[in-house]
This record gives sequence, structure tokens and C-alpha cells, in this order.
Amino acid sequence: MILADASIWIDFFRSRKPELRKQLENNHIVTHPFLVAELALGSLHDRSRTLAKLDHMPQLRVADLRDVRRMIEARSLYARGIGLTDAHLVASCLASPGTLLWTSDTRLRRVANSLGISADLS
Repeated sequence: MILADASIWIDFFRSRKPELRKQLENNHIVTHPFLVAELALGSLHDRSRTLAKLDHMPQLRVADLRDVRRMIEARSLYARGIGLTDAHLVASCLASPGTLLWTSDTRLRRVANSLGISADLS
């Protein structure tokens, strides 16, 4: 499975990520509740329908904040330029073996690469 982060979805909504359409059609994409909420903060075309579709996609489990904090320390993810939502996405991918993280964000991609969970589909 592949968790596409907000950067990938935003490019997709702007019609600049045809690869995401292909992955969606093949049922390879999962979401995360924090990701959907982050996208909800933006300007979406056909907002209600888009959010409803995102809400009905398979979603990864949200990691407990204590587990995210432990992961940050254990894997030295501090001072690497990622935020709390990014850390949650990473934790959820790690907790779901075989799930890769797809991002256009340089810092998050570096973290994902270092953890062996990067999906390079760009």
C-alpha cells in the first residue's frame, strides 16, 4: 500500500500527478485521518464530494502520540525538518508493514528513505 502525503494530493488536485490516478485506480492508495484533515484546510474543488471520497478510502491507524514521541527519539527524527503530522504519517507507515510513504517534500522524503519506507513514484 502507498500513503500519498498532502504534497502529492495537492499536485493531483491541480492535475499535475497522473501517477496518483493510476495508483488510485489500482487500489494501492491509503489515507490517514490527519492527512484528510490537512487537505480539508485547503481550497478543494467540489469540496463535499472530494472530502467524502477521501473519508471513504482505506485509512491507516493513527499512532498514539506516546508512540510517535518514542519513535522520534528511537529513530533520531528530531531536527530533521518534519512536523508532527509528518511524524504521524511515518509512524502509521511503520506500524503497517509494507506501506510506503509517497511525498514531494524533500525533508520528509529523506526521512522516509532513511527508514526504508519511501515510495519513489514521481
